[in-house]
Amino acid sequence: MTPMPPTLGDFRRDQLAIAALFCFLGFQYATWASRLPALKDRFDLGGTEVGLLLMVCGVGAAVSFPLVAPLMRRLGARRLALWSALVLVAVLPVLAAAGGYPLVLLVIFADGVAVGCLNVAMNARGAALESHYGRAAMAQLHATFSGGSLGGALLASGVNTVTHSVTAHFAVAAALGLLLLAGAGPRALPDARPAGERPTKEEKQGKKGLRSLTGASRAALWLGCAMVCGTVVEGAMNDWSALYLTEETGASGRLAPLGIAVVSVMMVLARLLGDGWRGRWGDARMVRVGSVMAGTGLALALLSGGTWTALAGFACVGLGMATVTPCLYVAAAEQGPDALALVAAMGTTGLLAGPALIGFVAGRTDLTTGMAVVAASAVLVAVCSGRVRWKEREGAAAAR
Repeated sequence: MTPMPPTLGDFRRDQLAIAALFCFLGFQYATWASRLPALKDRFDLGGTEVGLLLMVCGVGAAVSFPLVAPLMRRLGARRLALWSALVLVAVLPVLAAAGGYPLVLLVIFADGVAVGCLNVAMNARGAALESHYGRAAMAQLHATFSGGSLGGALLASGVNTVTHSVTAHFAVAAALGLLLLAGAGPRALPDARPAGERPTKEEKQGKKGLRSLTGASRAALWLGCAMVCGTVVEGAMNDWSALYLTEETGASGRLAPLGIAVVSVMMVLARLLGDGWRGRWGDARMVRVGSVMAGTGLALALLSGGTWTALAGFACVGLGMATVTPCLYVAAAEQGPDALALVAAMGTTGLLAGPALIGFVAGRTDLTTGMAVVAASAVLVAVCSGRVRWKEREGAAAAR
């Protein structure tokens, strides 16, 4: 029998299954990042020690990159994503029970490895979804990541109102994470190549081409540089916004998680509309205008000072950066699967290692200067993306 053509219902079911993974990663990441002030107090850490903690997470992600390609060939992107997510669930109760700073470093290193694997695998699934159905979806998938971050921040604020116990908080978060993974498991788009199947001749040639200084490899590297800068911004807002509000503006512990929440709300709203904007204005313009808006808005907020001004600047970051990473992932996918893996790997490096840089800068100066590095990183996204020849969509119909 001739297989039935894919329907809108098929697309939505596959989209929801992949979106559950994006949501889970945002939720897990915001869960432990929002409790950095508590972990800092518990182990009496300074800014440098917090920066080292975040750097170790980035090192774990970097270690995962050589493993991702063989693991995807062996397990398939879907299974790799689910196994990585289960590791991230286990990280939360282990982190809550850790009795010393060295053990915390080890747990966060494992977290970084799992995040690196999950990030590449789930974005590969998102690119495959757009390719299989011929529909733009990446911005909405990344909206669920922001929604997960928002959920993690709000849960942290709510639990902190009832109890200051990190153990209770992480236990609730782990249970909710398992519920999200249950939604990701039953239905997912089949892998482009079945698990265990060897790479094709064209894919092997593509890997060689990526190592050479061809136009395609230069494009992938510029996309990767833009992704690093963009994810430095996203990661820093998750990791340092709460501490910035408490230490630099004098915000209360109850208000501090709203830094992550404001960024996440704006990102969710913009990403829900982002695929339509991509079709109307083009991916290149979305990346350049959005990153400049984020950097300028944050810089003005830092110069002005104050809790509410800071929250307004954070809102500019969320709105401006919302469609940057989805557009960069799509552009990388158009360069080929190896370029996508490279850009995703560099993006995870920025997300996890970039905030460590902010910690080191803050430890030697202050957190306001560290956040100024974040504003500069946003502007650098526009600079790097300007070196890429973008393949624009034809009209709004392509984004539907």
